[in-house]
Amino acid sequence: MEAFVSAVNDVVWSSALIYLCLGAGLFYSVLTRFAQVRHFKEMCKLLLTSNRSTTGISSFQALAVSLSGRVGVGNIAGVAAAIGFGGPGAIFWMWVVAFLGASTAYAESTLGQIYKTEEDGQYRGGPAYYFDRCLEQKWLGILFAVSAIIACGVFLPGVQANAVGNAFTQVFGNGEMVTTSFGEVGTFKLVALAIILIVLAFIIFGGIKRIANFTQIVVPFMALGYIVLALIVVFLNVDKVPGIFSLIISDAFTAQAGFGAAIGWGVKRGIYSNEAGQGTGPHAAAAAEVDHPAQQGLVQAFSVYVDTIFVCTATALMILITQQYNVVGELPAGQFIVQNVDAATEVGSAAFTQMALFSVFGGFGEAFVGVALFFFAFTTILAYYYIAETNVAYLNRYFKGSMPLLIVKLVIMFMVAYGMVNNSGYIWSIGDIGVGLMAWINIVGILAIFFVAKPALNCLRDFEEQKKAGGEITFDPIKLGIKNATFWEKRLADKAKEKSNQSQ
Repeated sequence: MEAFVSAVNDVVWSSALIYLCLGAGLFYSVLTRFAQVRHFKEMCKLLLTSNRSTTGISSFQALAVSLSGRVGVGNIAGVAAAIGFGGPGAIFWMWVVAFLGASTAYAESTLGQIYKTEEDGQYRGGPAYYFDRCLEQKWLGILFAVSAIIACGVFLPGVQANAVGNAFTQVFGNGEMVTTSFGEVGTFKLVALAIILIVLAFIIFGGIKRIANFTQIVVPFMALGYIVLALIVVFLNVDKVPGIFSLIISDAFTAQAGFGAAIGWGVKRGIYSNEAGQGTGPHAAAAAEVDHPAQQGLVQAFSVYVDTIFVCTATALMILITQQYNVVGELPAGQFIVQNVDAATEVGSAAFTQMALFSVFGGFGEAFVGVALFFFAFTTILAYYYIAETNVAYLNRYFKGSMPLLIVKLVIMFMVAYGMVNNSGYIWSIGDIGVGLMAWINIVGILAIFFVAKPALNCLRDFEEQKKAGGEITFDPIKLGIKNATFWEKRLADKAKEKSNQSQ
């Protein structure tokens, strides 16, 4: 099974997808005139906007839900794996994919807002919706919805849950070992599993509001705490910082692990971490209550910076400054290009990060990584559920019934249990396949949308013109020639009717 999963992963994550991700980011960066740089101040301002309603959530809550999916195992274990397999130069390519990917995140999240709908008292949107409404290709919408449900409901939760279990064990130990069909499992891990399943069930049966209320508290707190510890490590070793940045940049082009390994692992782990172009961010973006779709697009572009430029860089600097890492060569198998720590240390785990903080803060640092990983991974599982739920809601318009959503909830809880107790090495590869499937469909789709209608670009220009003119920000899709934006058409009609009634 492991060999089969690895073979599928190699096909999905071929060099074609890697360069497609970079190319799409560059494409939208040029067309938006690098909006991710020009509107940085506006991004920060929009985060403070508190628009919300009984139907939607605020921009900050949408950012928190989105970040709960972006800030996860990839920021801690994923960065360690990128360095371990791709060398320090992989971090440079993570930066590149984040910088370019911010424009992709703007485009896909703006599309999510433009073509969102109101269903059962909640805002819904995402790639399935904009493929259906903009491209008028229902089959593509259905294809993405199915792939998202499989990826977020089956493939990806196991990666996060496995990290949660390991984090809990790291902090509290194993306890008495119990023999199961998956091997020996510690009783403390089983207790953690029971707690997680109870809390998870309470939250996912409460809908997007409950998810948003939970993540808006946990994600910023843990991310900030994690970055503060990283800054302390950097401050205590400030003399090494110039050399570390020089190592990252030089190794990006003359990589010890090979140029292909550096760019491949950097882009793969970068996309796994920040999700730009993957098609997951637009689901949370569509749930936000905003005056103009471009506003939430810019907020989601900022989330890519938070994830990769801040959190991933924090992890990388800690590992590289303390030299708590190895770099594995491809051939011969098992050979180390760089070996600073025990050869038995698992490269694809959070071990490098834990060892880095342990070398500075002792047991507290190691425990903090465990706790941070616990919360990052748990909130990511919540984000995966919301994405799966949204795509089930999309499919319900064609395949009626309440049973599919209940099945998704039960499957996610099963996969959390499976991932928690299973130590199989192919779990990361399964997760990569899920990410790759959605990325292929979404990136090809949003590029096709540009050539068909250019809605995200027209939306940005309209927002910029209104900001320059001053006054109330509104969105009129009909004026911009955007078809099938029924939510915004109805909102505009309702406002016109309200003004007419007030004038009488």
